[in-house]
Amino acid sequence: MRLSTNMIYSQNMSGVLNNQNLMQASALQLSTGQKVNRPSDDPLAASQAVMVKQSEAQNTQYGLARTFATQSLSLEDSTLSSVVLTIQSAQTVIVRAGNGTLSDSDRASLGTELQGLKNQLVTLANTTDGNGRYIFGGYKTDTPPYSVDATTGAVTYNGGSSPITQQVDATRTLTIDHTGTQIFNSLTSDPVAEPDGSASETDIFKTLDNAITALNTPSASFTNTTDYTAAIDKANRGLSNSLNNVLTVHSEVGTSMNEVDTLDNLGSDRDVTNASTLSSLVDTDWTKAISDYSLQQVALQASYKTFSSMSQMSLFQLNK
Repeated sequence: MRLSTNMIYSQNMSGVLNNQNLMQASALQLSTGQKVNRPSDDPLAASQAVMVKQSEAQNTQYGLARTFATQSLSLEDSTLSSVVLTIQSAQTVIVRAGNGTLSDSDRASLGTELQGLKNQLVTLANTTDGNGRYIFGGYKTDTPPYSVDATTGAVTYNGGSSPITQQVDATRTLTIDHTGTQIFNSLTSDPVAEPDGSASETDIFKTLDNAITALNTPSASFTNTTDYTAAIDKANRGLSNSLNNVLTVHSEVGTSMNEVDTLDNLGSDRDVTNASTLSSLVDTDWTKAISDYSLQQVALQASYKTFSSMSQMSLFQLNK
């Protein structure tokens, strides 16, 4: 078969260009550290890499959510610890108030002490985070959840009805801030029943107000001594109920903090797995890439030499 000069030239030029392209591809792998620099390099690996990166992004998002959750839960945890101590201090005052030998001035002094503890609880109930958001107001975070009537001293809840929740993983959502009513105005555990079977007081502020009123009432104003004793006993039961309620919520917060820690560890494991998977899909295999580059460099030099040699031959010599 006779070959034309154009055909010979085209065939050799095609060989040179092909080797150049292969060498450039290897050089790109070495310079970028990635064997998949465009989807056409490996369509399957490229599509799988996209899914892995999406998983990485989602895992990072949940990691940030858990950081926020940890901050919120930690603040609630420390605040509830203070609430527990304040209630226990109030219980101590109530126990002292049960002493039948106290004078009216002694009772009034205990009433003042109890009023101070109530004020502490109101302050704790209106705790804010580092950004000035009230943590016990549900989703109404911009105003104090509790207000105190200047005349009567009655404490009113003005916050939202739903606790703040945070999705901390693909299938897990946690309460990160309880409402004030869940802590100070309701019972999540079995209450200490009243002797007459009536409902127990579920509002700690009302419990304290009733006790303060009894302490500030002169002995002569009571019909008999049992009325005062009954008021103090009721206050003691109310505080016990409130303490049990706070401890229940506090326990929930501690459990949630432990769960966030566990999810953080799982998230870290996913980060490692995703990074390893992504690396196997797109990262350069350095040993292979260097070897391929060296071989392609030799092949390109050989194609250059062949093209140069054949371009100097005459058509007659080529067709001999």
